Amino acid sequence: MTRRYFGTDGIRGRVGNEPMTPDFVLKLGWAAGRVLVDGGHPTVLIGKDTRISGYMLESALQAGLSAAGVNIRLLGPMPTPAVAYLTRTLRASAGIVLSASHNPYYDNGVKFFSCDGSKLPDDVELRIEAEMDRPLETVDSASLGKAERVVDAAGRYIEFCKSTVPWGTRLRDLRVVVDCAHGATYHVAPDVLEELGAEVIAIGVDPNGTNINADCGATAPQQLRTAVLRHQADIGIALDGDGDRLIMVDARGEVVDGDEALAILAWARRAQGAAGGGVVGTQMSNLGLEKALAAMGTPFARARVGDRYVMELLKQQGWLLGGESSGHLICLDKTTTGDGIVSALQILSIMAETDKPLHELKAVMHKYPQALVNVPIAQRIDLDRARGVQAAVSAVEAELGAAGRVLLRASGTEPLVRVMVEGESERQVAKLAETIAAAVREAAAAG
Repeated sequence: MTRRYFGTDGIRGRVGNEPMTPDFVLKLGWAAGRVLVDGGHPTVLIGKDTRISGYMLESALQAGLSAAGVNIRLLGPMPTPAVAYLTRTLRASAGIVLSASHNPYYDNGVKFFSCDGSKLPDDVELRIEAEMDRPLETVDSASLGKAERVVDAAGRYIEFCKSTVPWGTRLRDLRVVVDCAHGATYHVAPDVLEELGAEVIAIGVDPNGTNINADCGATAPQQLRTAVLRHQADIGIALDGDGDRLIMVDARGEVVDGDEALAILAWARRAQGAAGGGVVGTQMSNLGLEKALAAMGTPFARARVGDRYVMELLKQQGWLLGGESSGHLICLDKTTTGDGIVSALQILSIMAETDKPLHELKAVMHKYPQALVNVPIAQRIDLDRARGVQAAVSAVEAELGAAGRVLLRASGTEPLVRVMVEGESERQVAKLAETIAAAVREAAAAG
């Protein structure tokens, strides 16, 4: 079946436009309630990030779930991975997050977790979409769902995060800048780090409903870099609006992305003799990661872009470690989904245990120059049938030969076509990426 609403990470869009309208979200809550729960008075958790639209959409979602006879436990602003964790530990039937992750404040989205804290499989999402076609039927008044607020949600999650590093880990010798992107981690991440003993400088912790991800956080680490250098910090940690991405900055002010973090984690586990199999990356993962893992003797596999596909391949392979260049990192021996805080703690514990700075740890991987151009499009285009685009790709691949690669794909969460070119020369890959991007713009203009 063709998906109508669900993308690679739930349902997302601009607030006020379909599907991010109150009436749609109300119906979605009702449909999800009918599909995700099984008899009795089941319970669903609702969390959200700090977008102003969260108030409106939370009320609509709550009404839809109640109409389906589902009890609701409200978490308030909480990181997406926290909702996954709490869904599991509070024995809820499902968890739902209102968030558009790294997108601007005027977007929002709905993400779902099953009772075990993992994202929904494709077939369940399709069942929810099918249920949306049915007329909304409210259960009998006596069977309507009730709502209550979970008052200790943040404290529960903070303790969980701390439990993911070895007992006795102390970060008291580390000065850490953490950028919470004015998002859902603003009242969690600084406390986690402080309770483990780090000296913490927190930025991006003043959400006002419209400043989430605004020139800050994992998608814009410039402020973090400036703060790290100004405070002479050992490391900078940037999270995105819902807390499932991690980008770091070392003491020299150099950005450390998801690929480099994966290489560090894989190296440390190899050095400790920890089992875990191989590592899953994506089509966007840097060639340097693949080569670094090969040098370690660690298997590597590429999934489609999107953390759900990384997760699927990890489960197929029986491996524990995977992620994306963008900073979605998955440590299945620690938690069930990508978690920016938990991932950061793994790196910090390696720094503390080895007494090595981040810039030294990241040297385990040599990063190949990679140029990424995001081309906005008004409507989807069939890239495989766009002759001009395919001709440009063929010409670039011929020029790169075996020393590089090209990836062209439509974003699953934004109206963009992503053009990536990788090779040995920074100047060359930038020029070649723009050549393909120009062909995409021409194809998009032609309709």
